[in-house]
Amino acid sequence: MSGSRITAVGHYQPAGVLTNADLAGMVDTSDAWITSRVGIKTRHIAGPDEPVDELAGHAGAKALAAAGLGPADIDLVVVATSTAIDRSPNTAARVAARLGIPSPAALDVNVVCAGFTHALATADHAVRAGASARALVIGADKMTQVADWTDRTTCVLVGDGAGAAVIEACGPDEEPGIGPVLWGSVPEMGNAVRIEGEPPRFAQEGQSVYRWATTKLPPLARQACERAGLTPEDLAAVVLHQANLRIIEPLAEKIGAVNAVVARDVVDSGNTSAASVPLALSKLVERGEIASGAPILLFGFGGNLSYAGQVVRCP
Repeated sequence: MSGSRITAVGHYQPAGVLTNADLAGMVDTSDAWITSRVGIKTRHIAGPDEPVDELAGHAGAKALAAAGLGPADIDLVVVATSTAIDRSPNTAARVAARLGIPSPAALDVNVVCAGFTHALATADHAVRAGASARALVIGADKMTQVADWTDRTTCVLVGDGAGAAVIEACGPDEEPGIGPVLWGSVPEMGNAVRIEGEPPRFAQEGQSVYRWATTKLPPLARQACERAGLTPEDLAAVVLHQANLRIIEPLAEKIGAVNAVVARDVVDSGNTSAASVPLALSKLVERGEIASGAPILLFGFGGNLSYAGQVVRCP
């Protein structure tokens, strides 16, 4: 069993932008109210003719290009999403078709906001077991199509986008670039974040989620570091699910990653659910804020009150 590593990342956001001022004309809110409570200024909005698999395909194509690979080099496609409309073909199969990937294993992972880190662990396990040599892992969501635009506590949060990573097997003498995953859930509190109904709508119990995230998750994130043989002080960056700036900042502080860059992409992108971790990671890499090989904690959490985190090495 060999380990795996991230060799390239990519991201995509649709052209449409919704500002706080725009939202103030749609629902009873204001820029000051939104900024003080969630820290978000803008979010990208996909059009009605931009499905989730299109967002995912753009991000995946950028990651493949950054890795210098072609479609035929990929043997596994894993897409984390909770906003795909159709049940079959699944989003991963549609992404593979868009990109011309000829015969991959193709599966979707629905763990909502913790989706990408679950999908990354799934691909890592497949590589370690010898079932895959190269995987394309994507987090993509179109949260605006499940938003309740009459609920000012939730509609101000959401945005659309996708982020992707190429995962490859390590050489026999290489240290793994993806650490062991720490994952789990709180099933009895799963209703605190939900996308349900017909048509499906996003809703949450904001205070319950805030208390859970800021009190229960810091020790779990530290355990993910321990599984990688590191301390939080060793981290070069922390990329948490971009739920809300008022969750990200206290959570990062309680983890104790005092030397780390903390991703705050939520300010510009809103909560993009499964896309948020890879989207924020890709932007940090694109801007050169993290040195190649430096350790990064990825930690997704939210829907189902699920969580998954692992330390990865920057591509």
